[in-house]
Amino acid sequence: MSRKVIITCAVTGAIHTPSMSPHLPVTAEEIADAAIGAAEAGAAIVHLHARDPKDGRPDQTPEAFAPFLKVIKQRTDAVLNLTTGGAPTMSIQQRVSPAAAFKPEVASLNMGSMNFGLFGMLNRFKSFKHQWEADYLANKDIVFRNSFADIEYILTTCAENDTRFEFECYDTAHLYNLKYFLDQGLVKAPLFIQTVFGIQGGIGAHPEDVLHMKRTADRLFGDQYKWSVLGAGASQLRIAAMAAAMGGNVRVGLEDSLWAGPGRLAESNAQQVRLARQIIEGLGMEVATPDEAREILSLKGGDKVAF
Repeated sequence: MSRKVIITCAVTGAIHTPSMSPHLPVTAEEIADAAIGAAEAGAAIVHLHARDPKDGRPDQTPEAFAPFLKVIKQRTDAVLNLTTGGAPTMSIQQRVSPAAAFKPEVASLNMGSMNFGLFGMLNRFKSFKHQWEADYLANKDIVFRNSFADIEYILTTCAENDTRFEFECYDTAHLYNLKYFLDQGLVKAPLFIQTVFGIQGGIGAHPEDVLHMKRTADRLFGDQYKWSVLGAGASQLRIAAMAAAMGGNVRVGLEDSLWAGPGRLAESNAQQVRLARQIIEGLGMEVATPDEAREILSLKGGDKVAF
């Protein structure tokens, strides 16, 4: 498995808003089609958020996830990863509810509180279909709360489900927070660590930032973890290439970046997966299948979820 690279595709998220791209999935049908297309293109894991189909705002109710989960599961064997991040404006109870209800193989878990700035996107995007979009992006007072109590709440809520986690680490301190939970026995190896670069409020997207996070994770976790990277915006494929060359896994998708090149909107999530796949295979490595990803990450299997 040393030459196998796991591609995760995060198809819609809660950062970008519908007015930014006509290709951003909003309805349950669009999210399902995007996830299936990403899986067919080579994504072993699909990371899922839900949205209100009327105006595209993030929706973290289990009822919003239900219409697309069964469809995706019926049409692909990809690992389905449900967010517990939701949106930074939501309560921890709201954020964990889909993972608690559906018992997925994988759920994301943010590993520390941080300032969360989306206002920089207003430099590029000026007009919006819905007022909530402009208000949401302009908010300079967002603190994405992920306290030790919040993290423990998610871990204990999902403890009986045998759900494993994609640990999202936006800065060095988040790796140390994860080490605390490992030492306390609340999480177990192999850890699937997603280091996140380029979000305003977290670590930057410079190559030295990538190296620093990798060195820190190596020192803290040794061979107890599997590494993946997420580059926001224009840094998406550059950081994916760097990580793949270093033996890591990669995450792409319209949650993290709307682009397929300078000034060129990605027409689908599958397009970004194909671009990542070209990089991986160009480096002489192979893209992991869903079942290979399950083996690498010690997942419970798609037959043990509640959807």
